[in-house]
Amino acid sequence: MTPATPPVPGSSLSAARRSRELAETVGGPAVDVLVVGLGATGAGAALDAAARGLTVAAIDAHDLAFGTSRFSSKLIHGGLRYLASAQLDVAHESAVERGVLMERTAPHLVRAQPFVLPLTPLVSRAQSTLARAGFRAGDALRLAARTARATLPAPRRLSMVETRHLAPALRTQGLRGGLLSWDGRLTDDARLVTAIARTAAAQGARILTRVKALELTASGARIRDGLTGEEGEIRARVVINASGVWAGGLVDGIRIRPSRGTHLVLRSEHLGPLPAGLHVPVPGETNRFVLVLPQGDGRVYVGLTDEPVEGDIPDVPEVPETDIGFLLDVLGSVLDVPVRREDVVGAFAGLRPLLDTTSTASSGGAPRTSDISRRHAVLTSSEGVITVVGGKLTTYRRMAQDAVDTAVAAHRLTAGPSPTASLPLVGAASPDALGSLRAPRRLVQRYGAEAPAIQALGTRDSRLGEPVLPGHPVTAAELLWAVRHEGALDESDLLDRRTRIGLVPADRAAALEAAREALGEVSAQVGEM
Repeated sequence: MTPATPPVPGSSLSAARRSRELAETVGGPAVDVLVVGLGATGAGAALDAAARGLTVAAIDAHDLAFGTSRFSSKLIHGGLRYLASAQLDVAHESAVERGVLMERTAPHLVRAQPFVLPLTPLVSRAQSTLARAGFRAGDALRLAARTARATLPAPRRLSMVETRHLAPALRTQGLRGGLLSWDGRLTDDARLVTAIARTAAAQGARILTRVKALELTASGARIRDGLTGEEGEIRARVVINASGVWAGGLVDGIRIRPSRGTHLVLRSEHLGPLPAGLHVPVPGETNRFVLVLPQGDGRVYVGLTDEPVEGDIPDVPEVPETDIGFLLDVLGSVLDVPVRREDVVGAFAGLRPLLDTTSTASSGGAPRTSDISRRHAVLTSSEGVITVVGGKLTTYRRMAQDAVDTAVAAHRLTAGPSPTASLPLVGAASPDALGSLRAPRRLVQRYGAEAPAIQALGTRDSRLGEPVLPGHPVTAAELLWAVRHEGALDESDLLDRRTRIGLVPADRAAALEAAREALGEVSAQVGEM
């Protein structure tokens, strides 16, 4: 068995490191690249640039994965949806990037997820035939992307008995069996961003959270330290704006059409055992599904909606009752015992940063956000600020690569090609190595090769090995690890992003004291400086 190993050299993020590197960066020599935004794309851009040997500072007004990147469906899609709308390039790019994550850069965080599409009376035989053809096309995408069959099994038809075994909560009346398909599934989207940011830090990037960009120019940014209120300037040879739905607030001429995706959080006992996820067809629509996603931590996510958002963009979107009602109605169309409103213990919504390239004057009205392409774009302002927008979580690495390619070419930076398609993220290891680790499977799927080190914390101190609240598997050791190595600075960092305890408000309240105890480490670190 593999013993506990220390973190990758240089990858640990902490309050002390942030304070030191912020002091070195503000008012200091110009870095090659300043990245604004530390979601998946921004962290990916910081990693890409640093891995090419460039000096990098990356800032975020809040925390790692504070915005859209923590509110996804936790899926690494192969692009099937885009085949249906003839976006062949987006579909192929998605399939390629899925393979990169599953087989090279993050096999500890991304694994194959089975899904059952139940063939209920609401699914006609024509729709069933169309769906089956779509799944076969998705498998062809896998082949074209050169992702191994061992990584993603083949889709197939399920008998009634097999369907009930994989989804016991389904209503049996009129059920004709099901269709089984596979896709990539993240253990946690926020954990992916944390791994990307820490890998960037190991390559020399300065990862600076709680640093707000007040103004961007071609030569840097005026910033404010969110912890002290002090303002200053970070100078850079090139600035990459990767702030997602907030990108247009920093650079003129960027038009974003945010789309709200809402998920519900249920306790697992309401749906019973779920060895597979569910694709639940939305009645009346041919290519739209509600997803049921078992999390393995006593919770199930149900989503998602696709609704346009007008007006000011909030830091954290609210979940409207209309979204909750829609998801419960669709879920109830296939369940033996429908889920009630009072069974919803939590809900979350994320805003997709879709690039608005439409002209409502010429088209007679804006399209639904579900119809807008998920292609990404790299745009350069008249002042020279580079903005990367659009895309989706699956393609974050390619978006980051394209943004840095543009920066290198436009500003004649000395850098080679991107190495990130084969650069393992912190915690990554081969399936055989991950399987031999001396740690619980749940920890391995969240921390990869670092899992034995977290397990060792609980072994040395039994209090750290205990769950922070009944019925939830997160331990105090995980909170302590997040403070020491993952840059967590407050209770929200710990409960809402490094772990997902905070998705259920009652659980969040119960875990607050444990979070505060772990954060004693922050005060100790700063006090030692």
